[in-house]
Amino acid sequence: MSTVRHPVGPQPPQVYWRRRLIVGLGLLAVIVIIVLIIVRPGSGDPEPTAASPAPSETSAPEASEEPAADAPAEPPADPTACTPDQVEVVAVTDADAYGAEQLPLLSLTIRNLTSTACTMEAGTDVQEYVITSGADRIWSSKDCQTDPVAAPITLEPEQELSTSPLQWSRTRSEAGVCDVQREPVGAGGATYRLSVSIGGFASSTDKAFLLN
Repeated sequence: MSTVRHPVGPQPPQVYWRRRLIVGLGLLAVIVIIVLIIVRPGSGDPEPTAASPAPSETSAPEASEEPAADAPAEPPADPTACTPDQVEVVAVTDADAYGAEQLPLLSLTIRNLTSTACTMEAGTDVQEYVITSGADRIWSSKDCQTDPVAAPITLEPEQELSTSPLQWSRTRSEAGVCDVQREPVGAGGATYRLSVSIGGFASSTDKAFLLN
């Protein structure tokens, strides 16, 4: 049966026990270091993987609600031919009374009475100036007209146009009788009336004037 051997020597037994304890602790420390080198703490555990970020819950950007562009305006329709209820024709003289040596200047105005443009013929080929005295037809610009000119126009809404003045020689006329000496009309305060037409539209009233 083994027994614990007591240290033998000149030193007290406590010294030898202390030395043995120090040596034993040193050996134990060496063993622990070796173990730590061979087996590192946590070397057997897999490294924790970083948690994958959760998908962002931000909602998709909403489509911007830009105001719808205005639809392109449709081009205005081409004007149609003027109708009698659209056009007003007025007979015009440059004076209400004329002296013995004065020659009347005759013209007309046309006006679009509506808010819609329309087209019509307005050349001298479709203009007529007629002078009467009572039931007597005195003179017409059509009787001996020369070089008539066509002139299609567009009358804009509420537009008014005037023709160039035409001089009346204070004589009678007859269709087809042009190269003759024309008879002067009576004066001395006689009343004459001018009526006009253009492009198929006639003045609703005539214009009275005096020849002195």
